[in-house]
Amino acid sequence: MRTRQIANNEVSQIGLGCMNLSSGYGPGPDEAYSIRLLNEALDEGYTFMDTAAVYGFGENEKLVGKAIGHRRDEYFLASKCGMRRNNEGVREINGRPEVIKETCEQALSRLGMEVIDLYYLHRMDPNVPIEESVGALADLKAEGKIRNIGLSEISGEIIRRAHAVHPIAAVQNEYSLWTRNCEIAVADTCEELGIALVAFSPVGRKFLTGTLQDVDHFHPDDLRVTMPRFSKENYEKNLELLEEYANLAAETGCSMAQLALAWLLHKGDHILPIPGTTSIEHMKENAAAHDVVISDDVMLCLDKLINQNTVVGGRYNDVAQSTVFTEDF
Repeated sequence: MRTRQIANNEVSQIGLGCMNLSSGYGPGPDEAYSIRLLNEALDEGYTFMDTAAVYGFGENEKLVGKAIGHRRDEYFLASKCGMRRNNEGVREINGRPEVIKETCEQALSRLGMEVIDLYYLHRMDPNVPIEESVGALADLKAEGKIRNIGLSEISGEIIRRAHAVHPIAAVQNEYSLWTRNCEIAVADTCEELGIALVAFSPVGRKFLTGTLQDVDHFHPDDLRVTMPRFSKENYEKNLELLEEYANLAAETGCSMAQLALAWLLHKGDHILPIPGTTSIEHMKENAAAHDVVISDDVMLCLDKLINQNTVVGGRYNDVAQSTVFTEDF
């Protein structure tokens, strides 16, 4: 697979989001299959793997360590702090320096590793200045426990404040054809400062694959249950966008998922999508997107077809939206 840069590190330009194997969309596959998928991803050329403390409340970090810890020199590993399960067993956003450091120690233990290549602040704590949280991450880097610092779901202005404390290597935000908030300020800020922009949910939580037609039978633990654009009424309207989108994929000679990933790769050399999947077949399909060439005409059609003005429904409900700081339309 072709590569892109995160700071001074060369990584596969398409990474693997590991969350789905443990949480997010209901129960993941059994452990044996997940271990096989992670190893086959490395064999396929993925060298950028992404997990977090909150994914399965630590279970995803354990899985990654168990599955591919023995191949540690073959990939660049990202994990996240700032969102965790607290002592009462409840998910919380907490960016206090001592909690960030505690979460990192726990992550290293779960992973069975000595260092994390990229450690993101998963969400900014509104009660803690970003400078204090980034300062704690800088301490972890100085101690050799992490190699690079990242942020997630953050605004252009806050990126600049954080970058002034310590160079930020990567910013992870949701970015896809149907989630364009990054284009307000984040994408340009990252390009200006030499920061990689890591795009999570790059295939629109399955929407852009064209394979999700029924939203009536989500698992109760599926995140999409709470997302307005996946409500039955809104989703039926959004499905109308896919007929022409499918035609554009056919014209380009790729699958609909590959078109979504290739669109992001064409948006800028500093952008790296990290699709997640519970399917080995889809993992390999996603990897092949790095070979897809999109014409200027198709890029123009895609931008006009699916964007913040044509998609019906917000990406988050009010509660979830209150936890992100990325500029909103």
